[in-house]
Amino acid sequence: MQRAVIFVRGRVQGVGFRWWTRARALELGLVGHARNLPDGRVEVQAQGDRAQIEQLIELLCEEPSTHSRPGRVDGVTTQWHDPKDGISGFAER
Repeated sequence: MQRAVIFVRGRVQGVGFRWWTRARALELGLVGHARNLPDGRVEVQAQGDRAQIEQLIELLCEEPSTHSRPGRVDGVTTQWHDPKDGISGFAER
């Protein structure tokens, strides 16, 4: 079990990106959230099996998207952390 904080740059706000990310994360069995940041990025916190998190990261970066990802992703930065207790579901914030 691991937790990743993923920062996504590009045209990712106001295009349904957080909703799409939530749907993919739930399909992969991950918990966490996706939220808009004031600088135009989206922060994704995903917790679960590392392989599933890495699969989510691949979907976020995939170009062109084979899963109808909205917007445009210019770059992704991932920070790995220890898991947190008490997280359930996957929210759009």
